[in-house]
Amino acid sequence: MPTKTAKLTLLIYYILLTSLSAFSWSDPKPLLQVRTIAVSPYGIESPEGNSGIYYELADALANTLSSHDNVKINHQIYPYARIIHELKNGQTDLTIMFKYKELEDYVSYIAPLPTLKNVIIGLKGTHIKDLLELEGKTLAYLRGAKFSDAIDNNKKILKITTKDFRQGINLLAAQRVDAIIGPLTPIIAAAQELREADDFFGTPLIVSERTPWLQVSNQSNLIHASQILKEQFTHLLSTNELERLRKKYLTHSRHLVESR
Repeated sequence: MPTKTAKLTLLIYYILLTSLSAFSWSDPKPLLQVRTIAVSPYGIESPEGNSGIYYELADALANTLSSHDNVKINHQIYPYARIIHELKNGQTDLTIMFKYKELEDYVSYIAPLPTLKNVIIGLKGTHIKDLLELEGKTLAYLRGAKFSDAIDNNKKILKITTKDFRQGINLLAAQRVDAIIGPLTPIIAAAQELREADDFFGTPLIVSERTPWLQVSNQSNLIHASQILKEQFTHLLSTNELERLRKKYLTHSRHLVESR
């Protein structure tokens, strides 16, 4: 006789396969569209192949889904703005990123990842103590992202939008901006990629804490398997896969991230 655990496992996989079979009703070769944000070290595009912390996490989850014969995976790395647009119209099924107010009616939040600190950080020797010190100064701000409502709504704080954090680092190095805003980890990683010195940055000011989420477009058939997705993703995180990937992609800058 199967144990209760075995019965539960069989039931979970039956529900998952039944939910995913919705793809096959309308398309003999359905495609699950997965998108990862184009922000290193989370999503990294390369001629040798895409990679990154969130890219590999989403890939691991997608591979579980693709084990169902009628589901194929198309996993691409896109900018924030494009992913937001595609989640709204259903062109993207699944992604990992922060919650956005403009997406509240368009996505379902499946499972959280560890919270990230958003900071404002300038060159060595600078220490911005509060937001008032930023008035009249210029920030490098990632296009399509939202890191702080207080900063977004303050017209006295000037912003230059950038396509990625490396562009922001270059602007900072050239002193065309006074500071850069964003999650500390990708900012440090971008500086590392550009081979900036370990003492390139000053002291960061934490302006917000935000939680990335695994999220699914409400127009996706994956909505029917939300609970299964949550269980699969939560199990993936419980294996310390996230920490392994952090070590993989942040080997050289790890001490900088942890000391801030």
